[in-house]
Formats: sequence, C-alpha cells, structure tokens
Amino acid sequence: MATYTVGVDVGGTKIQSVAIAGQKVAGSARVETPTTGSADVVKAIVGTVRDALTEAKAEETDLSAIGIGTPGEVDSATGEVSRAANVPGFEEAVPLGSLVSEQLRGVRVVVDNDVRVAIVGEFTRGAGRPYRNLLGVFVGTGVGGGLILEGQLRRGRGSAGEIGHTVVKPGGRKCRCGRQGCLEAYAGRQSIEQEARRRQAEGEKTDLFEIMEKRGRDRVTSSVIEKALEHKDHVTVELIDEAVEALGIALANAQNLLDMEAIIVGGGLGDRLGRPFVDRVTAAMTTHLFIADKPPAMLTTELQDLSGAVGAAVTAGG
Repeated sequence: MATYTVGVDVGGTKIQSVAIAGQKVAGSARVETPTTGSADVVKAIVGTVRDALTEAKAEETDLSAIGIGTPGEVDSATGEVSRAANVPGFEEAVPLGSLVSEQLRGVRVVVDNDVRVAIVGEFTRGAGRPYRNLLGVFVGTGVGGGLILEGQLRRGRGSAGEIGHTVVKPGGRKCRCGRQGCLEAYAGRQSIEQEARRRQAEGEKTDLFEIMEKRGRDRVTSSVIEKALEHKDHVTVELIDEAVEALGIALANAQNLLDMEAIIVGGGLGDRLGRPFVDRVTAAMTTHLFIADKPPAMLTTELQDLSGAVGAAVTAGG
C-alpha cells in the first residue's frame, strides 16, 4: 500500500496542497487564504490536506507526514510561526505544526519558511536541478528568496535569503515590515495594490479595481494585474515598471555578492507574468552587474505554482 506525504504552500492569497507518492503528484487541492484569522487559516490547511488525499484516492491512514511552507519567522523545531504579516492572524506566534497535527490523527508535521521550501522544490525536482549554486526569488503577495549554496540550503540564523527586505531605494515607499525602500514595497503584489489605491484616491484613473470586481475578487491578484497590463492600464504599467527596476537592482546586488550560477524567478506574480517578465528583470539587472559578461542563467520555475507545495513535501521526506 502506498504512503503519501502532503506538502502545503500557505500564501497571502491561496493555500495549495499536493499529495505525493514517491516523486509523483497524485492529488492536489487549492483554496483562497481566509482573511478571518489564524483559526480559519488552520482549518483551510487541514481541508486542503484532506482534499488532496481524496483526489489521490488515499485515506488519512495512508498519510506519513505533512510539510508546510509559510511566510514569516519559523521555529522549525516547534513548528511555531510568527511575523507573517501577509497571512491574517499570523503576525503573532501561532503553533501551526501542532494545530494541524492535532486535527490529522497526530501525524508528523514539518514547518518551514515558504520560500525556502519553494527553492528546495525547484532545486530537487524543478528548474534548479542542473545547478549547485542557486538563488530563488518568489514574487507574490510579498517577495521572498531562498539560497542553495554548494548544493545545500542556506538557512543562516533563520533569515538567509530575505531579499524582499533588502533596500532598493533608501527613504522610499514604506514596507509592511515598517522600514522604507524595501524591494517588497515595490514588487510585492500587496504593496502594488496599496500604491494603486493611493494613486486612485489622489485622482489618477485606473481600471485595475474594476477588473478585480469583474473577476469576482476581493483583492488584486496576479491574474488581475496581468489583465490590467493587457488593457495597458497606465497605473498598473507604471507600477510593474517600478517592480522590474527594483528587482533588477536587488538581483544585481545579490549576484555581485554571491556570483550565482542561476537565478529562478517565480511566485504568484512571477509565474503569472512568466518569461517576458523575467526577461525584463534580466535586462534591468544586467545594467547593474559588475561582471556583465558572466551573468547567471535566468530561469522561470518548472513546477510553477506547485514549487512551494512540492518543496514542502520534500522537506517532510516526500
């Protein structure tokens, strides 16, 4: 009888789970992230675990372990999550691992940072397989990064890879972390929405929120941004131009420091906008490289929006 590992990717807009048997994704489930607090987020996580197993035609008794990737500061020893400003209710400490385990027959739960598990997914089973030195930058609700150095995930003292909070414009736009000028304040989907609302309130015309409402969304998702770009909405175009330039600066600084073999750009917005977006970021980065004739390979994700969930499963032993 097959045993299954379930990987869960918790984001600011969606929760994605996959049930893995061997190296095969046998089932998956996805829901919008609840905006009503940590208890409902935990309930949604448990629900997607069960739904992914159901799609795989498996039972809870077939479940060997769960891996969860979540934003924020993670104590991997205890499964506690805190400072996850992009997930409702996770700003304060939440014992996520134990809460999920209690509802699923006491199964072992491994919790790690969402971007770290995403880069593990791409390194082991995605676009990063040919490389031993790899930077993953995931542009979604926020902006996170993960580092593979000499074939090993770099954890540092817990915050290695936090490229979203490197400063690209001193004294610039305020970030949700409380500081100013962070990359995330220019390239994170949530920050893009906030800036678009500010500009609209000051009288600039934008169709972004009309598109959002027509698509039945209560927030500006990556697909809404993509549609607004197709409509050539000038506010959205300008904000994505700013995101591209900010990413170019941040990635060039990382490359000048680390001399990586490859950089993968993913996340909800990165995956949605795809190769053309990565090519624009590459052009913006190249102008700031110290050694421009030896650039890193610039890659899109192979696993796309399953990078985090697959990586979470791998982290848990799947």
